[in-house]
Amino acid sequence: MYQSDKEQEKKEILKLYKRILGSYNYSLSREDKIEIRKAFNFAQEAHKNARRKSGEPYIYHPLEVAYICSHDIGLGVTSIVSALLHDVVEDTDYTIEDIKLLFGEKVSKIVAGLTKISQLSSKYKSLQFENFKKIILTLSDDIRVILIKLADRLHNMRTLNFMPEEKRFKITSETRYLYAPLANRLGLYSIKSELEDLILKYIEPIAYNDISNGLKQTSEERNKLINHFISPIKEALDRHGYKYRIVSKERSISSIWKKMKKNEISFNEVLDVFVIKIIIDTPLKEEKIDCLKVYSIVTDYYKPNLDRLRDWISIPKSNGYEAIHTTVMSDFGQWVELQIKTERMNEIAEKGYVAIWKNRSDNKNDKFDNSLDEWMKKISENIKESDTDTFSFVDDFKLNLFSEEIFIFTPKGDLINMPKKSTVLDFAYNIHSEIGNKAIAGKVNRNLVPLNHVLKSGDQVEIITSKKQTPKPEWLDFVVSARTKSKIKAFIKEEKKKDIKIGKEKIQEVFKHFNLEFNKDNILKLMQYYNIKTETDLYYDIANDKINLKKLKSTYKAIDSKGSVGILKYLKFSLSKSKKNKENVSDIIIDQIKLKKRGLLLDENPKYEISKCCNPISGDDIVGIVEGNTVKIHKINCLKATQLMSEYGNNIVKVRWSKNKQILFLTGLKIIAYDKIGLANEIIKIISVINKINIQTLHIESKSGIVECLLMIYVYDTSILDSIINDLKKIDGVKKVLRIDKI
Repeated sequence: MYQSDKEQEKKEILKLYKRILGSYNYSLSREDKIEIRKAFNFAQEAHKNARRKSGEPYIYHPLEVAYICSHDIGLGVTSIVSALLHDVVEDTDYTIEDIKLLFGEKVSKIVAGLTKISQLSSKYKSLQFENFKKIILTLSDDIRVILIKLADRLHNMRTLNFMPEEKRFKITSETRYLYAPLANRLGLYSIKSELEDLILKYIEPIAYNDISNGLKQTSEERNKLINHFISPIKEALDRHGYKYRIVSKERSISSIWKKMKKNEISFNEVLDVFVIKIIIDTPLKEEKIDCLKVYSIVTDYYKPNLDRLRDWISIPKSNGYEAIHTTVMSDFGQWVELQIKTERMNEIAEKGYVAIWKNRSDNKNDKFDNSLDEWMKKISENIKESDTDTFSFVDDFKLNLFSEEIFIFTPKGDLINMPKKSTVLDFAYNIHSEIGNKAIAGKVNRNLVPLNHVLKSGDQVEIITSKKQTPKPEWLDFVVSARTKSKIKAFIKEEKKKDIKIGKEKIQEVFKHFNLEFNKDNILKLMQYYNIKTETDLYYDIANDKINLKKLKSTYKAIDSKGSVGILKYLKFSLSKSKKNKENVSDIIIDQIKLKKRGLLLDENPKYEISKCCNPISGDDIVGIVEGNTVKIHKINCLKATQLMSEYGNNIVKVRWSKNKQILFLTGLKIIAYDKIGLANEIIKIISVINKINIQTLHIESKSGIVECLLMIYVYDTSILDSIINDLKKIDGVKKVLRIDKI
């Protein structure tokens, strides 16, 4: 528990302030120091009576954010001032106009971009997503808003343990959904890694602690191996006269966890838990050739795995990252990953686009300018072209900017980077929207392919067009880039507008012919009769002859005599179906007080559903998300839950399992074993006979002497499941037993 000590707090505040000044990479002018001091004094006065959830003075937070901006990201004085002031407008009575008057227009615009939207006019919108959208929209104007926001989010994640459980779920989900991928896309790898580690700490605490402890326990042995490995490389680099430094770095905990999950292995089976960086100091013009020479020196001593060689110098990543990555076999029988880069490349790897801007002014190197300009241009285009709702806007932004990349050649040999899993049609729209609109097929490496053909790195693509072609709604089912989706949606929307106008004119003429009044009541009756949700959909269906206007008079007679009865039956059916699907059982305890406080409780006994996307069982760490009058129960680490909590943080509710042992939950197991006679019988005996557990589904497949067995079984809780897993592991020949959510 934090104990307040005013004198000690004053000393700490001054220490944090001086740390910011000391972290700045360049010499501060007298004017700069005055401006930073003015912002510090102003923020301290504005937040003087405020404290964080930890009990600490609130001013600690903006001071920490300003330090991250200066030290970890490398931002300048304007950003430091903005970081110190970033919460003043949101949390105090000061306005943007006050900030503008005291600190100028640049700082006021950045602070305005960082100030959250506090309320929405429509209850159907998501406050979180509107704030996401606001932040994204600043990218094309001033990227510093995003960078300061990432610093703010990093410090919030570092102090998340002081927050209530629902708030932790909300902030962690937002970070997982948007901020960590955004840090990665901006090239801020150290911030991205720390954010991902902190996410893991809160959604998979057992895994986080196990890996963290494992790294500590193996640290001494690992250092010995690293020193032994780099010794001959150092001797060779010294002989060749290189200025260099060799840095060994542990993989992030989250990176190790991803490897464990992907390869279905334990921590002890992860061989490459560290990366070795060889960083050379060499002139810009000599960078590529010197990095290749160092690669040659390394492979004189250790054999490389050619499948894992990556040349990010010849073709840098779109976020500016450059290096040669290789994996070599050490003389102690383990694969070791090496990264070969220059000091300039390493700075970009640590500080992303901020370092590129610095190098831009220092070097005027076209390659770096083009990488940055192309990325910013892409963002600006997507923002200008997008007229979709907020959810689609944010999802398209994620899809386009956070995906892995492939490299495609045009017929003339130009290189274009595109999102992974891009299709021929995505490529067509990337070249020009008119080429995309008229595309009918493509030639990939001179072979004719359809528009939905998925491309891979190195393909050379030519687009075949036709003047008669127009975009189709079904194209949206297979394209992946946000630009392509935006262009197709824009075309379809314009065409739909034309159809809606035609449909409205048609129905007006028919109403006039049958002496029916063209008003909202009559239109609403038609919509209900044909089960159409919106007026524009009705006109669209009429234009496309989905509704027979010749029978309009008889249709209205049917509406008058049977319409209301038909609708009543439909409602009764919907209600009974809903009730059946949401049958309540007493196995979840819901925090109804929180629901009432937030106005989310629509029923004294709220129903809940166990979500099928992750199939949580009693004993799992869970979260409740309110949808209508139902609380959906998800595992905390469920990706679907992450998105829902990112959209509607106010709908998160604290839930826990009761001690009811009468409820059965469906969960899955994956068993990998060597093939042998009677294996299936042994598996069934352990589950059904010994543990008396019912099997819903059993699928066994044998390939090349290895059996993969997938089961869905009903259990009461995780303790029973763990017992079954332990029993199955004892079967002779069983290599792995893993829990899965579904088959």
